Amino acid sequence: MEKLRFLIILLFTVLFSPAFSQIIKGKITDEEGIDLPAVAVINMSTDEKVSTLADGTFSIAALHDDEIRFVKTGYERASIKASHGVGKFLLIRLIRVARDIEEVKVTKITGDLNKDAKAAARTDQRKMVQDAVGLPQPVGKMREKPAEVKEVLVPIILGQLNVQGMYDLISGKARRQKRQYRYDDLQEDIAWIRNRVDDEYFTKEGIPEERISEFIGFSFLTRPQTRTFVRAKNLAGALSRMDGMIKVFTTRLNESKR
Repeated sequence: MEKLRFLIILLFTVLFSPAFSQIIKGKITDEEGIDLPAVAVINMSTDEKVSTLADGTFSIAALHDDEIRFVKTGYERASIKASHGVGKFLLIRLIRVARDIEEVKVTKITGDLNKDAKAAARTDQRKMVQDAVGLPQPVGKMREKPAEVKEVLVPIILGQLNVQGMYDLISGKARRQKRQYRYDDLQEDIAWIRNRVDDEYFTKEGIPEERISEFIGFSFLTRPQTRTFVRAKNLAGALSRMDGMIKVFTTRLNESKR
């Protein structure tokens, strides 16, 4: 047991030794390229925290596998692996958070203004009952939290060994969980759009019915803020950003057929 503890501590020392740290430098702007000062830049492995200067620049020490997180009120949180910034000057763009407004229940958007306006005027009776009774609604998603390197290795210094957490990291279970959660969230956001928008809205623009989900996923990837509006239950905002990608997507479809 003592030998195992010694090996684990040695591994921890090698991974987190300052001798292997790098200085990560870069600049943070908003979506329009405007410098963002006072952005919190945090090394999630060491808890070191710095703030961007007036011109949006920053520098922070990090090891190769450390996660560097960027946080500012009113903007989507972003993060990168320190290894992406070694020997480079990073340019990080933060996306402004869409204003969270109460969702208007619409049976399905069809593109017909008269039909959609009448549907939007209908009252969500189920929500009225829930509000009147005061039933608590679940917050977040019930998921097993993936093991994190910091949460597993740091307690070892104090003589506490998280066997399950260590196994999850070594076996790759934690990595697979994170990948699965990202996929599940993507499919959930795609379904949120499809449940509220009639297929005709897309097919009349030249998107085949069997490629609608693919187009929505393409829009999320190309314009990440689209998903911000989905999370804010702002269908109009999400569609306005997706509309700008329809021509790009259909052009690629036509080119692939040649």
